[in-house]
Amino acid sequence: MPEADALSLIEREPTQIRDGLLELRRLILETAVETDGAGKIVETLKWGQPSYLTEKPKSGTTIRIAKDDTELGDIALYVSCSTSLVSEWRGLFPDLAFGGDRSLHLSLAKPLPLPELRQMIGMALTYHSRKKSR
Repeated sequence: MPEADALSLIEREPTQIRDGLLELRRLILETAVETDGAGKIVETLKWGQPSYLTEKPKSGTTIRIAKDDTELGDIALYVSCSTSLVSEWRGLFPDLAFGGDRSLHLSLAKPLPLPELRQMIGMALTYHSRKKSR
């Protein structure tokens, strides 16, 4: 069940940012349902950002979304820097903009890369379960 604070935080953003974050939120929630092995999603706030984590089972790492405060994009998707996810994503999608070991940066001047985002989100939502099966 979504926590009202996370959604209300998104809804306070300027229109273009809000719409981009709502699209990311929708993709996360849809991908969680469609991904085998992904635990139930909990929507909450972490570090003041809308955050999505799996529980029952805790199959994945937390995904956070926010307005991008860098020059790399307009919105960003964050994962824990202690995971190998961003490194894996860089290898799969070298044309996308990444920041360090923890973020994907997206420009709203062009359509979001939906197939790539679904794959990356699915990988994050099953990160711990995939790691155990290696």
